Amino acid sequence: MSEIPEKASGGVVWQSSPPGSIYDYIRVASFSIGPDGLVEQWSRRAVDLFGVSAEEARGKDPVEAFMPADLRERGHRRVREILDGKEWTGLVPFRIPGEDRPHGIAEMYVMPSETQSGERAALCIVVDVRALRRIETDLAASQAIFGQSPFGFLLFGTDLTVKRANRRFATVFGGSADDHRGRTVHDYLNLPEADRMTAALRSVLETGESVTDFEIVGAAPGSRDRRHWSINLYRVHSGSGRPIGVAGLGIDVTRRHNAAREAANARRNLALLNEAGARIGNSLDLEATARELLDVSVPGFCDLASVDLYQGLLTGDEAPPGRWGSSHDVGYGAGSAELRRVAFASAVSDTPLRTDESHGPGSGCCGPEPIEVGAVHRYPFNSPCAGALRTGRLRTVPGSDGELVQTTLVVPMVAHDTVVGLVQFSRTKGSEPFGERDRALAVELAARAAVCIDNARLYRREHERALILQRSLLPPGDPEAAGLDIACRYLPGTAATEVGGDWFDVIELPGHRTALVIGDVMGRGLRAAVAMGELRTAVRTLAQLDLEPAEVLSHLDEIARGLGAPIGAQQSRGHKSRGPELSEVYLATCVYAVYDPVTRRCTFANAGHLPPVLVEPGEEALLLDVPPGMPLGVGGEPFEEVEVELPEGALLALYTDGLVESRDHPLDEGLSAFRRALTDPARPLEDVCDRVLTSLDTGHGEDDIALLMARIQGLPSEAVGDWRLPREPRSVGRARELARTQLKAWDLEPLVDTVELLVSELVTNALRYGEGEIRLRLLRDRTLVCEVWDAGLVQPRRRRAKDTDEGGRGLQLVGLLSSSWGSRRTPRGKTVWFELALPDGEGAAEPTVEQLLSMF
Repeated sequence: MSEIPEKASGGVVWQSSPPGSIYDYIRVASFSIGPDGLVEQWSRRAVDLFGVSAEEARGKDPVEAFMPADLRERGHRRVREILDGKEWTGLVPFRIPGEDRPHGIAEMYVMPSETQSGERAALCIVVDVRALRRIETDLAASQAIFGQSPFGFLLFGTDLTVKRANRRFATVFGGSADDHRGRTVHDYLNLPEADRMTAALRSVLETGESVTDFEIVGAAPGSRDRRHWSINLYRVHSGSGRPIGVAGLGIDVTRRHNAAREAANARRNLALLNEAGARIGNSLDLEATARELLDVSVPGFCDLASVDLYQGLLTGDEAPPGRWGSSHDVGYGAGSAELRRVAFASAVSDTPLRTDESHGPGSGCCGPEPIEVGAVHRYPFNSPCAGALRTGRLRTVPGSDGELVQTTLVVPMVAHDTVVGLVQFSRTKGSEPFGERDRALAVELAARAAVCIDNARLYRREHERALILQRSLLPPGDPEAAGLDIACRYLPGTAATEVGGDWFDVIELPGHRTALVIGDVMGRGLRAAVAMGELRTAVRTLAQLDLEPAEVLSHLDEIARGLGAPIGAQQSRGHKSRGPELSEVYLATCVYAVYDPVTRRCTFANAGHLPPVLVEPGEEALLLDVPPGMPLGVGGEPFEEVEVELPEGALLALYTDGLVESRDHPLDEGLSAFRRALTDPARPLEDVCDRVLTSLDTGHGEDDIALLMARIQGLPSEAVGDWRLPREPRSVGRARELARTQLKAWDLEPLVDTVELLVSELVTNALRYGEGEIRLRLLRDRTLVCEVWDAGLVQPRRRRAKDTDEGGRGLQLVGLLSSSWGSRRTPRGKTVWFELALPDGEGAAEPTVEQLLSMF
């Protein structure tokens, strides 16, 4: 009660009714009638009910003042009876003074009384009938809610105990509705849910803000099934607005929750499958594909997962993986072959689970010891994992008591009836158990990853073969050339891209000249690598013929056009052809350059390749104006040559498009960046190569990169001996004398005898079979080269002389005593040459008797 109690006589304590009592609802009013039938006392509630103040009501006849005219006669009779000592109860229409129509109906209880002088009077108690009807309606509605509602209904008091429960609630939680009075939510729910519900009740009671669709989870008495209820809470007030409790309406939404969960699981599974299709298998790498599978699965599908692949699959074993479903499974399919743990992922821990009897993916579900990533292991023959590998079917392994894992799905990875590995999906205790949909999804995820892994295996096998072929065709080690300092780089594309057809070569030519070659076969894969190998071999063969650069490219063009392999239907004998044969066209670009260190002149020919870059000392890098020509394989167009004199110390760079072109920037930007990277050509050549590769955007791995750089270092004049001889017999002796003098000046006395003999033979042949003036030239670099020029076009041919022949053994002698020899055409005749290794201090090796006798 809200008011301070007051003491009355006799020690009895009276307390006033608090606001919101029943009297506030029924609107009880009172007034008294004196012996003369007039109003003596008029209560405040009568003022509220009739709308007449006490001053206006006192001293008036209540019948005349408040009753309609047609009821006044009966009203006066009742008043007289009451004053005679009779009680009366009834319904009386009343009106507010000044209004003709009835204002309402009052239920009146009149009790006779006596004044202090003993005269008869009356006390009248009046209740507004409309308030009583409203109370009856409210009670009926309340009874309908509590007694007939199909939903559970609770009324909590301000102390959060149950004041009332309906029959539906009692049906679910047992007993009768009255049995639940005085209970709390802790009597129905587990501690976490009860605390949540208590906090919500307290918040509604304190703030007055309703709570809708508040979901709690629990179980009915005697049942272990988890039920889901949706609770609506709102505060209940008295008529005066005082909070008297909280009403709660509960609806069992378990079916709706299960349906929503199934729909959410279906959407999640579809989303996982869609994500798996987008993310798994993009790398074409076995381990990366396994990690992509786990990235999709954890934590979206499970809490822990691991992937094991057969060791033979990872090491490139050509033996096919085991096929399941047969009675004679061996090798991979036997379930006991070696596997390697290639990936592990956990949403609850970064390390494999370590328990006494672990069944999670950290331990492989088949033993107490956890398996680390990268470890090679075997599963016991009778284990669930080995059984899944043998049968190719999913196994469900429950977790043990006391460990974190609730259930593990052991799923073999099957591609084209071939088991390539094993994936394990685990959920920890507290997570939702695996259902049938989850098992089907696990099989689908494993199958998709298995197909990608099998494709990656096949791709890797072809990729490795192509790389072996490609690398075997590149120049071994650091190539050397006379008058050139050479550095080269070759960067294959990343493992996710196919092998390209880029190649470069450095070929030694007669006369200490050097052929620099760089090319790029259009297309990728093993076919491009094979075509590159064929073209590189052809270039080396043509280079040994000492052809002009334009001629070399013309021959290469013919060869490239012949590399196409028929792919259309062949015309069978006796059958009509359905159309012309289709053939795969191989196109390639190439730059072929020949550098002469004596003159420091370089002759270029280009077949659709990017132009060479030249950096002269103290100047900016420039693109050489070499006519691009058509790519090799197009045919029909001649190739042009450009001869450029290269100054001492200049830098020449040949490169493929992978260095300067990518999807991130246009070709012009790449060429400009490449030229800027060559601004300091005086640095060591190896450093220049490294600077180019680090400063340019070459890390994208979209294409192979080949870079060939040469710094010009011409032969010094003192390393060259050049003489012209008249066409007369004494020139033979003159040639020997010049050669002997030059060799002594070079401190090459051990070679004098051999050189005099061979020079005599070549000059004699020039006099006998050649034409015009004779030219003798000696070149000293890493070897000694001797050249004899004349204007004749007839090429010398080595033959075996008969026993009776007096001559014809000169070229045999040249071939026997020199390390190599040959002849080549020149614009005005031919050149015959031989080469000798420089002495190492032990003297030149003399020919054996058997070698000399072989000439006869």
